[in-house]
Amino acid sequence: MPDPLLTLLIGSAVIAILLLLSWPDNGLLARWQRLRRSTGRVLNEDALKHMFETEIRGRRATPQSVSGALRVPVSRAVALLGDMEQRELIAVVGDELQLTPSGRRAALHVIRAHRLWERHLAEDTGFVETEWHELAERREHEMSPPEADRLAARLGYPTRDPHGDPIPTSRGEMVLNGGRPLTAMPPNVAASIVHIEDEPETVYAQLVAEGLYPGMCVRLIEATSQRVRFWANGDEHVLAPIVAANLSVVPVEQAVEVDDRGGVPLHQLRLGESGEVVRISPRCRGAERRRLLDLGIVPGTRIGAEMVSPAGDPTAYRVRGALVAFRREQADFIRVTQVSETTS
Repeated sequence: MPDPLLTLLIGSAVIAILLLLSWPDNGLLARWQRLRRSTGRVLNEDALKHMFETEIRGRRATPQSVSGALRVPVSRAVALLGDMEQRELIAVVGDELQLTPSGRRAALHVIRAHRLWERHLAEDTGFVETEWHELAERREHEMSPPEADRLAARLGYPTRDPHGDPIPTSRGEMVLNGGRPLTAMPPNVAASIVHIEDEPETVYAQLVAEGLYPGMCVRLIEATSQRVRFWANGDEHVLAPIVAANLSVVPVEQAVEVDDRGGVPLHQLRLGESGEVVRISPRCRGAERRRLLDLGIVPGTRIGAEMVSPAGDPTAYRVRGALVAFRREQADFIRVTQVSETTS
C-alpha cells in the first residue's frame, strides 16, 4: 500500500513544477516563449539591417549572405526570410532579396537606434571605443522610435556616429559620406578620414590603437600587396592592406593635419618643464573629456611636469595650482607647446 505522506509529497512536487512552468506571466514556459519571440525578432531585424547595408554597398543580398551575416545555417536563414516575405518586409526576386518600403523603414530604425546609441556611449559614458559597437548591438533591438527621437534630441540631432557613419533621421533620410578606401587613394594626396569600419572587432581595435579617428587628415605614401604606409597625426603609420581598407577617406584641398597644428603630447614634457595647452585631442570623448575640462585644461592653460611615480607612470602635473596625476594614455590626449619657464 503506498505511503500517504510520500504520495502527498510527490503530488505537491508535481503541482509546483506545473505551476512553475505554466504561470501566466513569469512561468518558465512563458519566459521561454518570450525569449524565442525575442530571438526571432532580433534575427529578423539583423537580416533587414544586413540587406540595407548590402544594398548601400551596391551588392546583392542572398540567403547565403544573410546566413553568413546572422551566423546561422542556410536552412534557418531561408525559414526566417520566408516569414519576412509573408509579413511583406522583403520581396524575393529570383535569387535576390529586396527590401519592401516597410522593411526599409524597419531596417533604418534599427540602424538609427544603433548609431545614436554609439554616439551616446561616446559622448556621455566612460566606455572605451572597442566596447561601443557590441553594446549598441544589444540596445538597438530594445529602443522604440519615440525613445530614439528623445535620444536624438538630447544629443543635439547628430548626423554622424563616432565612426563617421551617417545617422538616419526619423524620416529615414541620411547623407552618405562618399568616402573610398584609403588603399584606393593616389599617393601624396591629402585626404580626410570620414569613416572607420568597426567590424571585425580585431581590425577595429588595431585602428583604434593607431590613434586614428574620423576627421583626421592623412596622406598615402605607398600601397602594396604587403603593406600600406601613410602619414597621419605627424607620424608614419604602416598597416596591412586588409586593415587599411577599413579606413574610408575623401580628398581635401589642403593638407591640414588635424592633430598637427602645433604642440606635442603632454607626456613628452620632462620633469621641470612646462607647456601651454593647445587643445584636447578629438579622440578624447565623454566622461574623460569632461574631466579634463573640469580640471581647467583648455587652450592657454599652463601645465608643469613635477614628479613621476617609481614605476614611471603616472606623472603628476601642476594644473592651476593643483597637482593632478595623469597616466601616459591620458596625457597623450593633451597637446601642449613648450614654454621657456620651468616649474619651481
